[in-house]
Amino acid sequence: MYPTTDLHWSIPQNREKALMLAQRGVSVFVYDAVRLEGLNFTLPEVQTLMQGITVGGHRLSDQQIATNQADAWKELFRLIKGRQFELTQGCACNLHRIAGKEETLEWGCFRSGGVLIAGTDYEPPQANQLVDLYADMVDKLTSFEDVYDQAIHLFLTMARCQFFFDVNKRMGRFMMNGHLLNHGYPAINVPASRQLEFNELLLEFYSSGDQAKMNRFVRSCMDERVVRIMKE
Repeated sequence: MYPTTDLHWSIPQNREKALMLAQRGVSVFVYDAVRLEGLNFTLPEVQTLMQGITVGGHRLSDQQIATNQADAWKELFRLIKGRQFELTQGCACNLHRIAGKEETLEWGCFRSGGVLIAGTDYEPPQANQLVDLYADMVDKLTSFEDVYDQAIHLFLTMARCQFFFDVNKRMGRFMMNGHLLNHGYPAINVPASRQLEFNELLLEFYSSGDQAKMNRFVRSCMDERVVRIMKE
């Protein structure tokens, strides 16, 4: 649906290999996610936290965010392995219960009040619209033939609708990657090195609702090394 490079069209489906690659790269996924949130962890510090050891020089609340991210990935892997991952509100809330623990006003449920997004005049939908909007988001997947368009649509819609009080972009990426892995395609990681580009395009998307530029950006984040291994 969107103009892209040819990199993604010939990736073979391989559920076991895609899951293995995601599990091996999970510390980098967590590192980049917390860096995108403005938390100054190094990769070795993230790896240490993932081993259950606290690190010095960081607030406990920041360490909780990193630990939550790692734990949510573990749960996503468990769901994928057990063929229990679904694009349901219940599954999303279950993941948010882990990813948003003690970080946001409420976790494990859709927000009960209004929110604002800094840097834009766009106002997310009212809380009483969220259940229907989530169902509409999932229903719309049938209009996309390509699984990457479907997955990126999940990420961007969840980010723009703000289904939760916080952790929306991260949750959108969890559902995006759950959808990809569930279909045998590799997960996409947004590297912290592209934070400025990510933030600028996301703010533009919030205002316009047009997914095209963000779709191209997310696809460009695909690790070519992962693609090469998937093709071997």
